[in-house]
Amino acid sequence: MPAITEPKLISGNANLDLAEAVARRMSIHRGSSVKLVNARVERFNDAEVFVEVHENVRGEDMFIIQSTSRPANDNLMELLIISDTLRRSSAGRITAVIPYFGYARQDRRTKARTPISAKLVANMIAQAGIERVLTMDLHAAQIQGFFDIPVDNLYASPIFALDVAHHFKDCMDDVMVISPDVGGVARARELAKRIEAPLAIVDKRREKAGEVSEMTVIGDVTGKRCIIVDDICDTAGTLCKAADLLVEHGAEEVHAYITHGVMSGPAVERVTASKLKSLVLTDSIAPTPEVKAAKNIRVVPTAPIFAQAILNIWGGTSVSSLFEHATLQPLYETLYN
Repeated sequence: MPAITEPKLISGNANLDLAEAVARRMSIHRGSSVKLVNARVERFNDAEVFVEVHENVRGEDMFIIQSTSRPANDNLMELLIISDTLRRSSAGRITAVIPYFGYARQDRRTKARTPISAKLVANMIAQAGIERVLTMDLHAAQIQGFFDIPVDNLYASPIFALDVAHHFKDCMDDVMVISPDVGGVARARELAKRIEAPLAIVDKRREKAGEVSEMTVIGDVTGKRCIIVDDICDTAGTLCKAADLLVEHGAEEVHAYITHGVMSGPAVERVTASKLKSLVLTDSIAPTPEVKAAKNIRVVPTAPIFAQAILNIWGGTSVSSLFEHATLQPLYETLYN
């Protein structure tokens, strides 16, 4: 097999803006132009996915940038078919860059006669010829073990820490990090440690999926600027209720930092009308026009960290080094001076 020479990027239709941004950042980091491979990812009349690559990829180190966000099944099939196309075109290595890994919330059997869909999707990805996965903030860390191929799981918390330090620099003593549930304590603690802030928890009980029956605050949030940290915001119902509860318990103001803005149904409307002063999302899922127009929603870029991670994988150097402030801060210096 020919030696792997250059990292080449190809994208499905899930988040073309992010893919192009990653290519631009890689061009800056390398000092030479990096562009997306010229390809067609289209649909037949019956919605079957068709892929055609218009460039030679034989022996190349290929990176497919494709979130499996809404429509999850279509975007997943695009990822699998792009991979099959590259494999049959003799690509040297295929890495799937999946900023948002769909089906991650189905990582265990919560009751009898239910699937573990995250494992099924992991199997499908490996069978399609993908040899490595690069993703961000998996809903559950154990999903890495569902794969029989290497998985690099990046974290948004270092980016959020830079953002918090920039936007709250005059009142850091009043900042408190909030975990929206007991299961998210590790994620919230990671950010709290990075910004040297105290931690509190909103304990919630669900009667069924998507509906919260009871919420309580564990910790004193009086006079605090609360920052709720979570990996996914879907309909934003729980998030907005948590903000209301924190204000009732004396919080000065409430902000939220969420990695993956699924933002289904009435989510944007709820956030806009809520007591949240700001909601910060990453662009792991392409923001809708409604998200972009919302007065209290901001989107922070992930292209710098993904671009550097791709270059590190290509060059055989450490990806975990990107978790460190000293490594990440220069990548975001134009955004957080």
